[in-house]
Amino acid sequence: MKFINSWSKIMSVGLLFFLFACNSVKQVNNLPTTLSEEEIIVKAKEIHLRTLVLDTHADIAMPTTSPIYLSTDGKSKVDVAKLKSGGTNAVLLTLAVPPGPRTPTGDSEGRMAMNEQLAFVKNKVKNNADLTIAKNSTQITSAFQNNKTAIILGFQNARALQKDINAIDSFYQEGVRVFGFNHIGHNDFADSSRPFFDGATGKYEAKKEHGGLSNLGKAALKRVNQLGGIVDVSQLSKPATLQAVQLSEAPVIASHSNVRAISNVSRNLSDEEIDLIAKKGGLICVSPFRAYLLDYSDPAFLERIKSVRRNAGISEEYSYPFELYWEIKAPAEKMAFLQAMSETLGPAFVKDLVRHIDYLVERVGIDHVGIGSDFNHGGGIEGYADAADALNVTLALVQKGYSEKDIQRIWSGNFLRVMKEVEHHK
Repeated sequence: MKFINSWSKIMSVGLLFFLFACNSVKQVNNLPTTLSEEEIIVKAKEIHLRTLVLDTHADIAMPTTSPIYLSTDGKSKVDVAKLKSGGTNAVLLTLAVPPGPRTPTGDSEGRMAMNEQLAFVKNKVKNNADLTIAKNSTQITSAFQNNKTAIILGFQNARALQKDINAIDSFYQEGVRVFGFNHIGHNDFADSSRPFFDGATGKYEAKKEHGGLSNLGKAALKRVNQLGGIVDVSQLSKPATLQAVQLSEAPVIASHSNVRAISNVSRNLSDEEIDLIAKKGGLICVSPFRAYLLDYSDPAFLERIKSVRRNAGISEEYSYPFELYWEIKAPAEKMAFLQAMSETLGPAFVKDLVRHIDYLVERVGIDHVGIGSDFNHGGGIEGYADAADALNVTLALVQKGYSEKDIQRIWSGNFLRVMKEVEHHK
């Protein structure tokens, strides 16, 4: 069933009824029960139009990006047309590189890949009057007031720093404001929540290498604090996350992480991590990434997932469905595995995303929750497949009883608060 995906379909009551039917979690606030479905739609639209909608994490769709990560039209899930259609006013585009050889050559290749992404984004902004790169909270708000789309630059995977802390300054001078030290696989700065499969040895990395952050990682964190950048703990191992939050002199964010108590995968955050991030004034941004949203507590469901992995000849050590399948070398076999796993998982919906939001709100409060899509690298669910569908999230929150003020906090207010605190800290 397709959800509302453009303003022209805002009055599609039948589609809204499906969204309501999927939503069974208790209301957070008291939405008047006298409102009709049509009135709720209008209310959601009005709130969405007044809200600065900010996505805290999306990857950059390069010409080389695999079509499996893009929208059905073959374009970026956060291209300008989709951002405008869905009322998304700001997006944090992340310069990101995958794991690679931990050698000077490998690190250099990572740096070159990030430089290419940076040049690509800057060229896009230069050639589109509707876009602007925002380097602080004031510029993000100003862009919204002037009907422009703010592009915030992020960074993910410190291997591209080439072990040089001073490189953080270079990225900051280029406009990068959010820094994540890891992705899949450990690097010289920190342990990852997802150890990498080493094709050269045919083995998985040890679950711990540094026991969290390395000395290099701690120095990098300190430098980000000094510059007034935001530390992003998404993708870090639990020990690394806890250390980063404790060591940081300013609030941190998890730009695209979900709740492990609901979806028990290593990539999600434990209650301990969630509590500490919030205690230090930080922010957890939930992601519409199906595999991070689903509940794996049913043994039969988990067994079906493991069966798919066994049939593909890959390890069952990680119950996370798509974890570490790079040992499948043949492209056809890899695609067959992905298809089989996708069919086994089934769909995820906006209600699943809201379930994680509800959990965080009830556990640590409304001031510590945001939304980071991870579009162009796996993000996208039924009803929030790309930026054009952002209204459906607002719609679901309105139906659950969240106030306009709370919705504005979730979409951008909390991120802007953290950004202001970090800016004032330096």
